[in-house]
Parts: sequence; C-alpha cells; structure tokens
Amino acid sequence: MTDKSELAAFLRSRREQLKPELVGLSSSGRRRTPGLRRVELATLAGLSVEYLERLEQGRNLNPSVAVLAALAQALRLSDGDKRHLAMLAMKRHSAELWPAPRPVSDEPRPTVRVLLDHLDPTPAFLLGPICNVVAWNKAWETVVRPLGVLDEDPPNLLRNHFLNPRGRRVFADNDWAAAADELVGWLRSAQTDWGEDNEFRALVDELGAVPEFARRWAAHPIAYQQSSVKRLFHPDAGVLHVAVEVLRVGEADHWLQLWLPDENTTPAINALLSAPLDIAPSR
Repeated sequence: MTDKSELAAFLRSRREQLKPELVGLSSSGRRRTPGLRRVELATLAGLSVEYLERLEQGRNLNPSVAVLAALAQALRLSDGDKRHLAMLAMKRHSAELWPAPRPVSDEPRPTVRVLLDHLDPTPAFLLGPICNVVAWNKAWETVVRPLGVLDEDPPNLLRNHFLNPRGRRVFADNDWAAAADELVGWLRSAQTDWGEDNEFRALVDELGAVPEFARRWAAHPIAYQQSSVKRLFHPDAGVLHVAVEVLRVGEADHWLQLWLPDENTTPAINALLSAPLDIAPSR
C-alpha cells in the first residue's frame, strides 16, 4: 500500500467507525455504513464534499496541517490516531527526508542480549517491529514454552495468537480479543516504516486468510507499545497475573518487555523457574 492510499484508507476507516450520535447527529435513516456519511464529515470539518472525496480516494493531494487538524477534530481521533495521522502526513510531505528503517530482521546489539541475561530471573524478551520475538532470557523461555510461543522459528506473537491453537488457550475469550486488537494495532502502527518490507508483507498476506485478523486489519487499528497487565492461563502454573513493563531499545524499533508477577503469581513463577527443565540456552 502506498503512502497516499494508506492515508486515504485510514481516514475512510475512521469516518466509517464514527457513530453519528457521538457528533450530535441522528442515526435514523438508511445508511450503507454504521458511521458518518461523507457529506456529514465534510460539514463537520468545514470542507467540500468533493475535496473530501478526493482525499479519501487517495488522489494527488497534499492536505494542509489545518485540513488534517480539522478532520482529526471532526473524527474525534484518539491521541494515538492523531499521532499516526501526523506520521502519514509527514511521510507524504517529506518523503525525501524520511529515514529508511533498518530491516525487520535486524539483529539486536550484543549488549542487549547481555542485558536480557542479567535480568534473570525476571522473564524478559525483545520484540521486533512486526511482533517477531528476536531475543529472550532463560526465565521467559521457561514460562512461555508450554504456552506455544516458541513453537515456530523464528517466533512471532501474531502468528502464535492467530494461528497456534495453544496460543488461544492462553487467554480468556475477552482477553484474547483485546490482545488481538492490540497486536494488530502494533502491526498497523509499524506499517508507516516497514510496510514495504518483504517480511511485513508476507506476514500480512499469511494472516489475511484468518477472518479474525482480516476484520481487524481492515479496521486500521492503531496501538503503541505501553505498559499493561496481563492474565495468562498456564498449563503448569495456573492463572498468572503479570505487569508488563515496556522499554524501547536499539535502532530497529526493538521493544524490551519485562514480565513482573504480582504477589500471588510470584510463587508460581518461582516454582516454574526452579523446576529441572531441559530447555535450550537463551537466544
């Protein structure tokens, strides 16, 4: 997808998702989509319908900051959506100045691997821009290997979540759906930089055959790595509650995730780490 069509598709998705009631309009009458009509958004943003149509069709337009700000306000964009819109616009206006991203498969610095080992016994791993797990320590491997996360080489959280039956059993239904939204949002956010990367395209094509991924991908969710709390079902340790702390490291958009168990989960994690397991060395 080109930068031009990506911006157009993002704006269309947000218009189609915005309920008329949220902007003081009636939802009665026949609507082809549950969101706003194009004429309604044009009125709210102070634009002509013709201009908005050209913008949503990805024609050769360079909307001004004022136009994008008006659309962001009319569409009630979240802070994350505004950030993404700004990135798309910046890339279109200043393509020559946009730095080329490092390859998706770029290796982390050796010192980052040393850091992971020093974090033991705190489970920690390094996540790449397409949710590929590029490095981890022994504690994290001990905890997640029974969950299926490391079944494939190289491991990928998106593939595990949508394609691995064991990945589904890690979460309750609502938690699985929330994690799916988050993972697809991370991938969409990475598209601005890595959308032309062969590995990125191959992953999207592969997962596009899964309806639950395809539906989310078409909605253009945007999410960024941030701290959270996860509830996981572990076949050996039962229910685990972990606080996930996230730090950005390296030059290839690698994210360090640390799993910090709560007081009730700590004994279960400690029992897993002290068990005599035959596992491979940390990667």
